[in-house]
Amino acid sequence: MNRLISKIGAAIVTLTVFLFAMFMIVDFPFSSYLVCMFLPIGYIMMAAGFHHESAEEQRVSANIGMIFSAIYAVLIFLVYFAQTTTVRLEDINEQAIKILDYQRGGLLFNYDLLGYGMMALSTFFIGLSIKAESKSDKWLKYLMMIHGVFFISCFIMPMTGVFTSMANGDNGSGGTIALLFWCAYFIPIGILSYKHFGKEKR
Repeated sequence: MNRLISKIGAAIVTLTVFLFAMFMIVDFPFSSYLVCMFLPIGYIMMAAGFHHESAEEQRVSANIGMIFSAIYAVLIFLVYFAQTTTVRLEDINEQAIKILDYQRGGLLFNYDLLGYGMMALSTFFIGLSIKAESKSDKWLKYLMMIHGVFFISCFIMPMTGVFTSMANGDNGSGGTIALLFWCAYFIPIGILSYKHFGKEKR
């Protein structure tokens, strides 16, 4: 059951990241926001599987990874639930829209980046806890650890205003390209995790 739940989580991660990329390409914001709320669910299921099978000497790293995954989930749910409810349905003044609307590059956009920074830290520490016994597991381990580098840009760059300019300028094309690059990077992590949990228990 443990591996099945984690395998399902990896499938959810892979599918939601793929759908997020597709909805961005066809410019369908509501659906892209909606699928983003399922991504943290799948990621926590997947991360819990790696935590469960971590050895005692890697347990601290796995614990840290799980805690960061929970922080990531809270931030992402707050951001995208606001986009699919208040921002979409309420009659909000221009000042509030600048703060709440993800596409305006305001406060919630920065919280979104912070959330994915927490996810990057989570993947780094989860990656440290993985005992790679196959070539695919080694790729998975290194991809998750290298993904931790995204924390730096997600945490520091919003303070410079660069991402806000990308969201507001050129119809947001720069931000879309950056997100598509992230999707292309993260989908293999989901696929390799699915493959990992699909193996017979060793």
